[in-house]
This record gives sequence, C-alpha cells and structure tokens, in this order.
Amino acid sequence: MFWCDQLVEKTTGPQTINDSKTPSGRAHVGALRGPLIHDAIFRTLKSKGIPVRYRFGCDDYDPVDEIPYGQAEHFEKYLGAPLCNVPPPPGSSATDMADHFISEFWGVFKELGIEPEFYRMRDIYRSGQFNEAIDAILRQASVVRRIYKEVSGAERPESWHPFQVICEKCGRIGTTEVSGYDGSEVVYECRTDLVKWARGCGHKGKVSPFDGRGKLPWKLEWCAKWRTFPVTIEGAGQDHSTKGGSRDVAMACLRAIFQQEPPLNCPYDFFLVGGAKMSSSKGVGVSSRGMADFLPPEVLRFLMIRTTPKHHVNFDSSEAHIIKVFNEYDRFHQRYFHDPKVTAEDRRIYELSAVSPVADHWVAEFQLVTALIQMPHLDAVKELEHRKGSPFTELERRQLELRIRAAKYWIENYATEEEKTRLQATLPARAETLTASQRAFLHQFAALLPEVKWEGDALQVAVFNAARLTPIGQPEAFKALYRVLLDRDNGPKAGNFLSFLDREFVFGRCREVTFDLRQFWTESGVTPDVFSLWLGKEKLNLVNLSAKVVAEPTASEPGVVEFLAAMADRKTYAKRVLVPGEVRPWLAQLTEQSGVPIAG
Repeated sequence: MFWCDQLVEKTTGPQTINDSKTPSGRAHVGALRGPLIHDAIFRTLKSKGIPVRYRFGCDDYDPVDEIPYGQAEHFEKYLGAPLCNVPPPPGSSATDMADHFISEFWGVFKELGIEPEFYRMRDIYRSGQFNEAIDAILRQASVVRRIYKEVSGAERPESWHPFQVICEKCGRIGTTEVSGYDGSEVVYECRTDLVKWARGCGHKGKVSPFDGRGKLPWKLEWCAKWRTFPVTIEGAGQDHSTKGGSRDVAMACLRAIFQQEPPLNCPYDFFLVGGAKMSSSKGVGVSSRGMADFLPPEVLRFLMIRTTPKHHVNFDSSEAHIIKVFNEYDRFHQRYFHDPKVTAEDRRIYELSAVSPVADHWVAEFQLVTALIQMPHLDAVKELEHRKGSPFTELERRQLELRIRAAKYWIENYATEEEKTRLQATLPARAETLTASQRAFLHQFAALLPEVKWEGDALQVAVFNAARLTPIGQPEAFKALYRVLLDRDNGPKAGNFLSFLDREFVFGRCREVTFDLRQFWTESGVTPDVFSLWLGKEKLNLVNLSAKVVAEPTASEPGVVEFLAAMADRKTYAKRVLVPGEVRPWLAQLTEQSGVPIAG
C-alpha cells in the first residue's frame, strides 16, 4: 500500500483536512510539500468515497518577525505588526504584505491542481469565529501554563495568558503580553523587551480579546482551528512533531481544554535543495514560483508525493539529478499504461502525480529535448514529431511544450558550462586525450554507419556492435562519441541523439581522429592464457570462431591474432591476443587443447 492508503486505511465518516502558511516572505519550494501531501490525502479519501473537505489558511494575523530577503528598507519599520496590516512592497498590486506573498503561493496551487477551500485568519478572527475558543483558552490559562511546563519544559510566569493583543497605540501584535482576563477584557502591555526582533512602545491597556482585536499564540491557534472547523486530519513538519514539540503541546491543550481528540497527524520531513534547508528571509533555496516555472506540474507533484513523508526530499539542480527525476516519472507513466503487472502502489503514485486524469500519450525523453533545443539548426518539435512517426495530439504537444520550457529554464538558470550541450563544429581539443582503443572504436563505428538505418534504436545497436568489435567497454565507447561530438563525457542517449545529426557529418568526425595501431593492439590485447580461459568458459555458447594473424612477432614485439567469435545470442565479439612466440604453432595447439575449430 502507498503511504496515503496506509494513513487513511481505518478512517471513517466525514473528514476535514487543514493546512496553512504564514506569508512572511516569498514561499520557497519546500513550502509546497505540506500542501501536496495534504492534497494527496484529500484525493485518496475522495477516491474511497469518503466525504472530505480540504481547507488551507493564510496565517496573516501572525506578526512580521523577519524581513523578506533584500527588502529591509520597506519592511523593517513594520516588525511586530500583523502581516495583514503591513503595506505590500512598492509596485505591488496586493492589498497588503500577506496578500502579496500568499497570492503568488496560491497561484502555484492552481497550476499543480491543488484546490482547497482558502481562508484568511484575519477573517476568522474578525468575524468572531474564534471567540468561543479564545474565551475557553483564556479562562484556563493556568492549564495552558502547566501543559507548557510538563510537555515541553517551557515555564511561563503565573500572570502569563495565551493571547497577543494588537496594541492600540503602535499596532504591533508581536510585542504585547497579556497578564489578566476578567471574562470580557484582557490586561496587556506592549513591551519594549519582549522579543529581540521588534521593540514595543510600552503602552499598557485593557481591551476585549474578541472579534479580531488580537490572536492566540500559534500552538493555541492550532487548538482553535481543530476545535472550531473542526479538523480531523492535519500533518506538520517533523520538527514540530518531535516528542515535547509544538504538536504535543497543542494536542495536550486540546484534550485538556476541549476534551477533544487531536486530528490525525502525518509528519513530513524537509524538502532540501542541494542537501540544505531553505529560508525565505536569508534568500536560501528556490521559490515555489520558480520551481513551478521550471518543472512540469506532474513532475513536481511526483517529486513531492512519491517519497514517504517521513523521509526528506533532496532536489539537486545538476544535470544527472534532473534527468533522473524525469526518467523516473516516465517509467511510472510507461508502467501505468503498458505494464499489466503494475502494482497498486505505482498506480496510486502516478494518479496522484497527475494534475488531472490524462490519457496515454507519447513522451519525449527529457535529456534528448534538452540536447535538441541547444542546436539552433534544428526545430525540436518537428524533429521529435518525426521521431514519433505521426502528428502530435494536443495533449502530446502540450506536454512537450512543458518539457521544452523546463529544459530552457534549466539551461538558463542551473546548467554549468560543462553540462550544456553544444554540437562541436570542429574536432574538440580534448579529443587528444582519447585512448588508442577509443580512437579505434570511432573508426569501427564509422565503418558500420553506411549500412545502418538512420534511426535511434538502430544507431544505438550499432554503438554496442562497434564496441564489441573493437573491443572496448561500453562506457568508454559512449564517452568517445560524446567527446568528439559534444566535447563532453556524457550526453543524451547516443542512438537518439545521433539520429538527428547528418550521417556524413558523424562519419567524418569519427574518421577524423587518428590512432597508433601498435598502441591500440597493446591496449586491447590479452595474453594467450587469458584467452584460453575465456574460450574454455564460452565454448558451449560459440557458434563460430575465426582467427586472423594481423602481425607476426618480432624481436621486440609479440605477434597479434584477432579472433571473431559468433555467439549463440547472435552477437559477435572481437578478441585480440598478443602471442609472444610463433603464432601458427600456438593456434594449432589452442585448437587441439580446446577442441574448438578455428576458421581462417
């Protein structure tokens, strides 16, 4: 079972899922993990026919306690004020600071197919929806103080009450402390030294705590939400879900004050970028808007949802990691539509990754898309449509456009110079570092090209055949091709990439490198004993074995015999043996001892 199904396996009756965000700055991509996890739970419950609501709040009554990166000049003077009461940055069309940042975040939701019922805490408080909960919590302030101490070890003075008033004089909420409640009004002071990040004005007063004149501390605000909405499912970051942490305090208060059981939790770990946590105030990480502009929505959903919530997700902007993410998603797509043995878990992952249900469609390999758009002489859409073999459907064209957008975004924002794909007009200087065997492979590959059908699969097979006929290891063979064509050590799938190039160009480039024949023989040859062991091991798989003496021994150099071994799997392998003495007597002795007839 997928983690969503396990989580709600025993759930019965109508459900309300809740999540929220404090819009104190531009939301980084990690802030999307909670909404997407809750959306996956929401969709899973709906698929099971369970009545469910998904609510997502803007915690805009929270104080400004940090300054968005690079915007100190505008926001510093508002530290401590409610987010919804702070003007937006210059040039913004938003009504206030909270609206400015939450609007961008919620805009990403729509693109990702997250469709909760949105609410703003300013409206919840000002409409009086929390009045009953606020009264109950303030009347049992001593219970809250006891729980703080017993659960988290945090001690509060006897006069402390769990409420923050909006100061009637300076308008700050983060600097006020309530010291009494008489059932209708609270006594408060706007302290100059309550917090390090803001300075209160020193005003003292008495005011009603109801109808938006203040707010609950966020641990108690959790309780008020769970009580008032009411909430049955709400996950939280693992940093809040540790023993004695914020979640434990809120749950204990809910039980003690309202005699209510807390919502089902789904703790989730961080979304890391390059192994590091993100911070909006420090400008560390990638914004949710930026990531949504980069990754297609279904790939971003897949990245967030596939991993079990208790494990962190690490995003790396390197070419290898990006390609891996796309390839993994494509494998799920392939299994979902074409593998009759696809597991229920894999089906669920694919379905939850989709913004909306989609039909089967042709998918362009992301690495190939990235390579093609970097070749000015090619029209990537036309070339890929030709490769598909039929006109694109509207869905296929839309999906390809998203991948082209992602490839361009990656090239412009993340790719290093080494990772960029540029077809080299001339033989790169680094081709000089190729080994003699790699050079010989390129000549062998060129020799096969005139007879090869110029399409991806056939060219890929030709690379493997040329590698066996050299012989050379496949990784070194592919590296040689990428080196002379792209001046890189890796690249898109070779066969697919080559199929978009001119045959004569590829042939000429492979033949352009030169190699020393004797050096090649020395690199690729084995001793007679090594070959004899191989022959003994493979003789039952041999269909035909032929030999050719390409060099007689000299006083300083061994003789060279090249074998071609046709195997039962219909593949032909070259073997090169360096014979220190007379070649033909050794061949006769090999035939006699092995019992394998050798032609030639």
